[in-house]
Amino acid sequence: MQGTRFAPDRGLTTRMVGTMFLIGLLYVVFVGVLVALLRGAWPFVLVVAGGLFVAQFWFSDRIAAFGMGAREVSPQEAPELHGAVDRLCALADMPKPRVAIADSDVPNAFATGRDQRNALVCATTGLLRRLEPEELEGVLAHELSHVAHRDVAVMTIASFLGVLAGIITRIGLWGGLRRVGGRDANTALIMVLVPLVSAVVYAISFLLTRMLSRYRELSADRAGALLTGRPSALASALTKVTGQIARIPTRDLRQAEPFNAFYFAPAVSRDSLSRLLSSHPTLEQRLDQLGRLSTQLGRP
Repeated sequence: MQGTRFAPDRGLTTRMVGTMFLIGLLYVVFVGVLVALLRGAWPFVLVVAGGLFVAQFWFSDRIAAFGMGAREVSPQEAPELHGAVDRLCALADMPKPRVAIADSDVPNAFATGRDQRNALVCATTGLLRRLEPEELEGVLAHELSHVAHRDVAVMTIASFLGVLAGIITRIGLWGGLRRVGGRDANTALIMVLVPLVSAVVYAISFLLTRMLSRYRELSADRAGALLTGRPSALASALTKVTGQIARIPTRDLRQAEPFNAFYFAPAVSRDSLSRLLSSHPTLEQRLDQLGRLSTQLGRP
């Protein structure tokens, strides 16, 4: 927790360590299999794998901000948003992250960055327009708890393997696998095995990150509500955001959907998603937890 006043979560820590161990093991096996299959191309595989990992870890905040259309704003440009972040950071005793706004009608927020010193918290214009000040602070406390728990960095690393599997497959299939071993039976076997291995690795890493993502959202709800002392404000924001998202055009939701794992609430499409594949717990689960917290704190 790096000395912040956010409530620690041993369950989240245990899950993050377990996920990182399994992802790391899977990563080693994946690269080893690729090296064995591609033989003469193994230096290329290692360079690509290592380079992509370093790039995604060190520049994840910029990549995510760019992908979600976030624009860093000054206190003069967004005084209310900065004021809320200032109050929460003082309350949590943590460094203030960079503050950004994304020009999107989808009401949402996210935090990114490998640590507290490189963190960025962003709210969409749709969120700022729809929420009351107390509700906005609840959402921002939720996002800041992700930074304090460092689960943003863990999710970035954990999701890297799936990204790598897809990229390696495309590079291998379209960029030169036919030159490895000549046009013979071995080449044909490689052409089949590499996509197969990549698909298996992607599926496993996807499920691992989804399980971690659902738990970390519940953890962030709990930590954010305890920090502000107003679980009902966060519950109100959740209900409002979820209801408003359902009214957003499907085209806009699909543009935001690839970043669901980082959002406060999932920008789901009209199609129903199974719980196994969802990046977030259900609204009912989140509201039930906040209701219990309200009872414990003696707050309405």
